[in-house]
Amino acid sequence: MTDEVEFTLNKPETIESDPSMAVVEETLGKFLAVADVDMVYAPPIRKANTIIIPTAEVFSIMGFGVGGGPSGSEKGARWGGGGGGGGQSFSRPVAVIVAGPEGVQVKPVIDTTKLLLTAFTAFGFMISTLARMRSHR
Repeated sequence: MTDEVEFTLNKPETIESDPSMAVVEETLGKFLAVADVDMVYAPPIRKANTIIIPTAEVFSIMGFGVGGGPSGSEKGARWGGGGGGGGQSFSRPVAVIVAGPEGVQVKPVIDTTKLLLTAFTAFGFMISTLARMRSHR
């Protein structure tokens, strides 16, 4: 004969009533606001017969987790939970749209620092790969 323990959980009725989900929704709303078109295209700048529109690339990354469960195995156990998360958003200029009497041109913004870092990284990987290949002979 075994003794069975019966207990009930005081957990949220729906996922919407879970306070940790409110935090997730609020955080998601903030990150989606960054993806707004106003973040990508700056207000036009008018100079004589020319209109200049700066453009940017916007990048966001985030992660979060939530969890919950009973606080014990006894009858009338309370439901507990928690969550956390974080992320980052940044933007960088990528081009300038110039509209004038000659027509519309898109002039890219060249990031020489990024190009040099990419070249040094690629060169470093090639040198280390060649060194490993030579050491196995």
